[in-house]
Amino acid sequence: MQKVKKWLLMVALGSVLLPFFSESVGAQGLKIGFVKDERIFQEYPAWQKAQEQWDVEKKAWDDEATGKQQELQELQDEYDKQKLILSEEKKKEREAAISAKRDALDAYTSKVFGPGGTAETKYGQLVQPLLENVHRAIEAVAVEGNYDVVFTLQGLGYIKDSYDVTDKVLKQLEEIEE
Repeated sequence: MQKVKKWLLMVALGSVLLPFFSESVGAQGLKIGFVKDERIFQEYPAWQKAQEQWDVEKKAWDDEATGKQQELQELQDEYDKQKLILSEEKKKEREAAISAKRDALDAYTSKVFGPGGTAETKYGQLVQPLLENVHRAIEAVAVEGNYDVVFTLQGLGYIKDSYDVTDKVLKQLEEIEE
């Protein structure tokens, strides 16, 4: 289902972009290619190595979070069993300990899994150089094969600079604003 949606998105995007290209391409035709992202991720050895490293590190973070969660649950269960016989002072001590464990767990999950956290940073460090390599490879294939446009299943991978209409759009925006 997901592949069908991506394919339909690609066809729709191509249909929308084709009129823009046809003006500048004229009778020579438009050479379009596409890249199957999933195949790149499955068959690119460096990607596989990075994915394995990511899986190991993520499992360690998950295991630590699970351990902290279990400790918290054990404290809570123990407290629930004994709260009827505990003095008010002991109840407050246990509640404070539970609260401290909960805060520590929340701080850990935020630090590791939250926005800009350790996991996100590490994933970026592992993947960003590989994505740059993939982009360079797509661009090299496009230039060598004289492709006008190369799509990936996630979007646009390459397009010839001669199709850039940004200046025209900016000029049109200026006219609209006047």
